[in-house]
Amino acid sequence: LYTEDIHDILKLRAPFKKWLKNGVRYLDSELIDTHTAAEPMDPPTLAGYQKMFNLSREELSDVIAVLARAEMEAVGSMGDDTPLAVLSQKIRSPFEYFRQQFAQVTNPPIDSLRERVVMSLQTNIGKESSLHEIGPEHVQHVIMNSPVLSQPKLRQLLSEDMFGASHHFIDLNVDKSLTLPEALDRICTQAEDAVREGRFLLMLSDRYLHEDKLPVHALLATGAVHHHLVNKGLRCDANILVETGTARDPHHFACLIGYGATAVYPYLVYQSLHDIARRGNISKQQQLGRSYRRGIRKGLFKIMSKMGISSISSYRGAQLFEIVGLHDEIVERCFTGTTSRIQGAKFADLYDDQAALAKAAREPRAPVSQGGLYKYVHGGEYHCYNPDVISTLQAAVRSGDHTRYEQYAKLVNERPVATLRDLMHLKPAGPAVPLDEVEPVEDILTRFDSAGMSLGALSPEAHEALAIAMNRIGARSNSGEGGEDPSRYKSERVSKIKQVASGRFGVTAAYLVNAEVLQIKIAQGAKPGEGGQLPGHKVNEMIARLRYAKPGVGLISPPPHHDIYSIEDLAQLIFDLKQVNPDALVSVKLVAEPGVGTIAAGVVKAYADLITISGYDGGTGASPLTSVKYAGSPWELGLSEAHQVLRANDMRHKVRLQTDGGLKTGLDVIKAAMLGAESFGFGTAPMVALGCKYLRICHLNNCATGVATQNNVLRSEYFVGLPEMVINFFRFVAEEVRTIMAELGVRKLDEVIGRVDLLDLAEGESDRQGQLDLTKVVSTAGLAADAPQFCTDVRNEPFDKGELAEEMLEATLPAIRDKTGGKFGFEVRNFNRSIGARLAGEIARQHGNEGMRDAPLDILLRGTAG
Repeated sequence: LYTEDIHDILKLRAPFKKWLKNGVRYLDSELIDTHTAAEPMDPPTLAGYQKMFNLSREELSDVIAVLARAEMEAVGSMGDDTPLAVLSQKIRSPFEYFRQQFAQVTNPPIDSLRERVVMSLQTNIGKESSLHEIGPEHVQHVIMNSPVLSQPKLRQLLSEDMFGASHHFIDLNVDKSLTLPEALDRICTQAEDAVREGRFLLMLSDRYLHEDKLPVHALLATGAVHHHLVNKGLRCDANILVETGTARDPHHFACLIGYGATAVYPYLVYQSLHDIARRGNISKQQQLGRSYRRGIRKGLFKIMSKMGISSISSYRGAQLFEIVGLHDEIVERCFTGTTSRIQGAKFADLYDDQAALAKAAREPRAPVSQGGLYKYVHGGEYHCYNPDVISTLQAAVRSGDHTRYEQYAKLVNERPVATLRDLMHLKPAGPAVPLDEVEPVEDILTRFDSAGMSLGALSPEAHEALAIAMNRIGARSNSGEGGEDPSRYKSERVSKIKQVASGRFGVTAAYLVNAEVLQIKIAQGAKPGEGGQLPGHKVNEMIARLRYAKPGVGLISPPPHHDIYSIEDLAQLIFDLKQVNPDALVSVKLVAEPGVGTIAAGVVKAYADLITISGYDGGTGASPLTSVKYAGSPWELGLSEAHQVLRANDMRHKVRLQTDGGLKTGLDVIKAAMLGAESFGFGTAPMVALGCKYLRICHLNNCATGVATQNNVLRSEYFVGLPEMVINFFRFVAEEVRTIMAELGVRKLDEVIGRVDLLDLAEGESDRQGQLDLTKVVSTAGLAADAPQFCTDVRNEPFDKGELAEEMLEATLPAIRDKTGGKFGFEVRNFNRSIGARLAGEIARQHGNEGMRDAPLDILLRGTAG
């Protein structure tokens, strides 16, 4: 039989078209009764709900109102400098323990802006049936364009003419006497019984608060019910609707859907938007809910695209997160199968959080929290870059006073626990040694890089000051992905590291040959799975010229490199770059996440010379806030994993490992070295040294210090940064490194690289911190004692030596040097790669981007290629 014959047979089995026409209904907004909208809460009641669900004024104004006003996620800048949720002394949402996963190198992300046509949030409500059972009752479905429900849509779904008789309400507010596991057991039992009775629409709701009850967090309940029904073989017989006050931003929705929710109704957001409009704090009052949902949908597209997923049905239940800071008792009960490496908070801890929030919610005089998660607020969440840290650092670098730097280092090194490395204390390798026996500052400085910050994100003055400073101390600055003015080549203003990102902005042959290191940016710590972003108001004539773009047009690099869909593709790009500039080392920038060690091993096999493992807390000039807060993992986890995997596979000697993300002091450098890093990237700290006040307005082009703006007035009147300030900072850090090394009894930094045995794990400052298990981070299990701890090869030479390219260059070099051009013939075979790249690089090296237009080289090839 042919396919068409099979189709004809199947079409005659039943009147499928008629069944679909009668059974499938589309829930269209225009068909909904607008009178089913919920009544607004009075202000005292609303305030109680906001306190119960930890909705702060900051989140209202900077997240929810922006979504409703702009129909897109709020954009922020700089990185996340707050503690991980498990390390915080404040009450943090369970959503904040979840880090979005993202694709790197293999299985690339989708471009949710340019490839939206293949993406869908279409959601079906109805019972799934066996493929072997055919009947009209199996196509009774309602189709919605999004899993984010409006008030009328939810009530329409629950109406008698839809699923009124087929839904079951499950109250997430449970008696205070119950523990969380007991409450989850009761909820799961209700869900199972309802499904067995034929109710295929389960509605989990925390809406009806009661003073004698506590709400079980919607994410815990959703995950527990989802897995319970899966284990009972009933999941396909039910849809889970979640009516909750906890879901506010795209990450919250992604978590709920990722752990099984079919659709989500964020009632507290709608009530809060109504209150904002009532107070006149937002101008667009008529369609706030609709605009908010559009913003959430765009955010969901972006989160899905990070893992290359195009349909919400594929994302639902996929659990594409890493959990950082929850104990296995929670993970195994509610989020079975999700990667969780370091333990952390238990059910009792989350119960205590809910009880504390309930107590505040019942106190009418207690105000709604001001927040402080996104920006520093006095009395709010701790920020690593708080005003004291910033002012002390700037005083030190401007004065050159080492005593003031010591004050800064004390503020950082003795801060409340904010990062995983803060739970790692140093142990001496032996008796202390005299400071004059420790390797000099100059040798340590060569291990420092400034992280990739583009000309465009930074002002020209700041960008050049960084480059000058790094060159003067023998270190390297990174151009970022915005290109570089050719006038800076072969001067002390040149950036020795040239970045090649997915947008290829400013990448020319001349750009590539004027570099010591070529860095392929696969991902960025502050927004992994996304491309770089430069708002249009920062793209002036000069920026547009360097990026080969148009002034005033916003520039967003695609999330994937469209020529990298596998390790083999990455190997080809590395080979291309080594052909264009054979003197340069090639670096690949990755971001910490589970499995990054395996990716790093593949990158070594692709012949990279350096690998950078970035942490989630790296900075950025512009990024959606949810990416800054919820994507990527701590570099402590990624760096240690990469180091261990490379040692286990006898690759560590072939590649240099670097880390960046939140490095501030010499103690950070020492701890990073012990976890496997040989070089260290600093981004935010040098910016602060140049005058940055950490206002988080880089994306607005209004930087008050002239560091991150293209506004000529702000740059000329307020930028006071000097290369000497950056030099002072790095010299201070290097001196601190030397001091610590002397105390540890080591003379060279190489002696501490990979020495996790010199790290002592602390118990922490709270019960949650004490429940963390970082033993995997410092483990050497299964590793040979004599396996190299650091790179010993000069470079990671590719198997393909490019013999034809060298032959072509040797024959044409006089014509290139004298700019006479001519015709040349060569034999080519299909194993010859990147033909012409070597010549292009040499032409650019000698003649710049203008090349040899007046006397071109004509290359005639005979043989086979391709």
